[in-house]
Amino acid sequence: MKMQLENYVKEYVKDYPDKKGTKTRWEEPLIAFANASDEKFKKLKEVVTPKHGLPQDFLLDAKTVIAYFLPFENNVIESNIAGKESSETWGIAYIETNQLIHDLNSYIYATLKELGYESTIIPATHNFDEEKLVSQWSHRHIAYIAGLGKFGLNNMLITEKGSCGRVGSIVTNLMIEATEFVEEEFCLYRAMGSCKKCITACVNGSLQVDQYNRHKCYEMCLYNDKNLKNIGVADVCGKCTVGLPCSLKNPIKKGL
Repeated sequence: MKMQLENYVKEYVKDYPDKKGTKTRWEEPLIAFANASDEKFKKLKEVVTPKHGLPQDFLLDAKTVIAYFLPFENNVIESNIAGKESSETWGIAYIETNQLIHDLNSYIYATLKELGYESTIIPATHNFDEEKLVSQWSHRHIAYIAGLGKFGLNNMLITEKGSCGRVGSIVTNLMIEATEFVEEEFCLYRAMGSCKKCITACVNGSLQVDQYNRHKCYEMCLYNDKNLKNIGVADVCGKCTVGLPCSLKNPIKKGL
């Protein structure tokens, strides 16, 4: 069943641009699985927010959390490197990927339902505490627990296909063997104290080596949302993820 689900997700994402007519295209996604009873989920109440949800909050008999990473194609990444403002291409990719996550979760939900299992549909974004600006279900942290990657200095999840993309997750009562948790670091700074290019790339100084000002970061996201108001809700930035050694791959594994 594990391999079947992986194939379902990959095929869905592959066919999505042509079926939906999106401007954005994605590389083949990465998929991982976590045991819903993994103790690491409880630690998110300490690491992220006391209000962070547990898999059982969504499904009482939760057995597995499915997490996936949807990597942007290179043209989306390159479009956002220059300038202070986020590119329109990057903003569109954010909006269209949020919709893809909703549609993909709906597809997984329906597929599992046919097989006799329950699951949940969790929003791709905007499920956060508006005062503290922390997510009450952090897809990035869920993907981390599932073994999709490790956090970089920029607080983004670095996967084997880099950090430029979006993460989604879904909770189900289907028991699937968990993916092995990643122990080694993927971030050049965290592994060997080098790089720090994401700090330089931050356009308003909200990201530092020893601190992250999430309110200042969100101000930049809202600035871009206003600047890109013609395309929809695009409260994004992404400057600290593009044009970096970890944008498209795991730089440690590639030996960069």
